[in-house]
Amino acid sequence: MNDRLKQQIEFLVEIDKMKNIYRQTLVLHEDRAENDAEHSWHLAMLVMILSEYSNQPIDVLHVIKMVLIHDIVEIDAGDTYCYDVEGNKTKAEREEKASQRLFGILPDDQKQELYNLWREFEDKNTPESKFANVVDRIQPITLNYRKGGISWKNHGVSSKQVLDRNAHVCEGSKELWEYVKDIIDDAIEKGMLS
Repeated sequence: MNDRLKQQIEFLVEIDKMKNIYRQTLVLHEDRAENDAEHSWHLAMLVMILSEYSNQPIDVLHVIKMVLIHDIVEIDAGDTYCYDVEGNKTKAEREEKASQRLFGILPDDQKQELYNLWREFEDKNTPESKFANVVDRIQPITLNYRKGGISWKNHGVSSKQVLDRNAHVCEGSKELWEYVKDIIDDAIEKGMLS
């Protein structure tokens, strides 16, 4: 086996660990937490189906690549709940370190490509990264809402926290931001959020 192929296979084996990184969001049809691999696949589907709601034209394949790799760093850094104030203080540093190790398994050209995609997602400066971040927010909001707000209730999350944490959705999709606000309003009315 040539060195390039060996590196690529090692990376693909390593990222299988995403199946063991559990999130706070529960899957809809079972009583278990969603894992990062399921989350990333679901985001890719959201991009395919909802891309027409992006505020600006986007390269759909580019966004799909971004959402498929955006949580790979959690293999080393762990999943930080978006409303965890303390955990979010060290998240960027932990994830940057993880990105170097994990993407570093690949041949240099692919290492750079995946690192650049991950960095673009984190920086939220392009139409593609803004939309990738939209789907990364509306997916757990939708699942949590459809599960009766269980994650919000378990962590004592308020409607203000949800609104503040997700306000950037408007930058990528005004229409999907309206969807988020409708969910939050209904969640307040139904006692899922204070």
